[in-house]
Amino acid sequence: MWRQTRQVLLQVVAALFLTSVVWVLLYRWVSPPATWLMLDRRAYAPVGKGYYGIQEEDRRINYYFKTLDEVSPEVPLALIAAEDQRFLLHHGFDGNALWSAAKYNLSGGKKLRGGSTISQQVAKNVFLWQGRSYVRKAAEAYFTVLIELLWDKQRIMEMYLSVAEMGDCTFGVEAASQRYFHKSADKITAKEAALLAGVLPNPLRFRASNPGPQARAKQQRVLRNMRRLGGKKYVAELVGEE
Repeated sequence: MWRQTRQVLLQVVAALFLTSVVWVLLYRWVSPPATWLMLDRRAYAPVGKGYYGIQEEDRRINYYFKTLDEVSPEVPLALIAAEDQRFLLHHGFDGNALWSAAKYNLSGGKKLRGGSTISQQVAKNVFLWQGRSYVRKAAEAYFTVLIELLWDKQRIMEMYLSVAEMGDCTFGVEAASQRYFHKSADKITAKEAALLAGVLPNPLRFRASNPGPQARAKQQRVLRNMRRLGGKKYVAELVGEE
C-alpha cells in the first residue's frame, strides 16, 4: 500500500509540475484573461480599508493587456524606480532587499516591510491566490523561478504593468491611465507614471484620482529615483530603443 501511495503521489507531483510549466510557457505568448485578484475584486466591494465580503452588482473589471511598445517608456522606468531598482540585474530575488527588509522588521518598525521583486509580484499576481501563508510563499518562489527561466525581462515587465492593481477594479497601466488621466498609456508623462507607481503598494488607500500629501510625496520620491537611474536611457534596452 505504501508503494502504491508513493506512486500516486509522484504522479500527482509530476502532473502539477508539468501543468505549471505549460501554464507559464503559455503566458509567455498569451495574455491572461483574468487573475484570481480580479475575480475577487469583481465579486466583492471595498468597505473602509479592506474587503469584507459585501456583494455588489455591476462591478466591471477594467483591464487591458499592453506590450512594452504600447506604453510610454516612462512607465517601466517608474515601476523599476518605485518597486525594484535591481530588476534588470537580479534573477528573480534580491538578497539585498530581503536583508534590508528583515533588519527593518526585526528592529521593530511600525509597519512590516517586504523585499519582493517585480518578478515575485508577477508570480503572485498572475498565478496565485491572495493571502499570507508559508504554502503561498513557497508557491510564489517556485513560480518566480519558472518565469525567470522561461520568460525574458521584457515579458515579466509587460505582465507587471498590465495586471498590477492600480485602483478599485482597475488593473494595469492602460486602464489606470484612461481612468485617471483620460488618455492612453503611451501618452503618459514622467510625473503621471511616477504617481501610478507611487500608489502601487496600496492603490485603494493612496488614490491616483485624488492624490493627497502622502501620494504626492511618494510621487516625488519615485521621480527622484527615476532621475538617479538615468531617465529613459536606463530602460532603453528593455523597451527596445536604441
